[in-house]
Amino acid sequence: MKKIAIYPGTFDPLTNGHLDLVARAEQIFDEVIIAVSDNPRKNPLFTASERMDMVDKAVKDIPHVHVESFDDLLVNFVARKKAKFVIRGLRAVSDFEYEFQLASANRRLDSNVETIFLTPQESNYFISSSLVREISYYGGDISSFVPKHIETKLAEKYADIKQKS
Repeated sequence: MKKIAIYPGTFDPLTNGHLDLVARAEQIFDEVIIAVSDNPRKNPLFTASERMDMVDKAVKDIPHVHVESFDDLLVNFVARKKAKFVIRGLRAVSDFEYEFQLASANRRLDSNVETIFLTPQESNYFISSSLVREISYYGGDISSFVPKHIETKLAEKYADIKQKS
């Protein structure tokens, strides 16, 4: 049976830390689906379509990895994809409590869903999408945190926002 893993997230934007986890997961599973959450309650900077395009471009050369979006419960998406595994990243001990709560809730909703926790390389421990957005907003150098095309998209997005205000 094919081992399919879902790597869910907002990916607003995708970072090198996310890509690190994708590369690790791709070595373990037969297929990895990066599931971009279309949850407007999170008030993302980029639309779901923009995030999907950025993620898709970043992973286009990684075998057995593709990108989809979802706008419902993660366990429902996992079931539709006939997957069993959910990949979640842990950067620091502070992530564990929240991630453990999510994993427990998902298991309660669907006992077939297994959450696998992966840690990024030490050089990516501190990188988060919110940190990248903050640095980018103020014109800081994010070139070591995200792929070049995402760095460009962030600069364009913030230039547009600042021009309108």
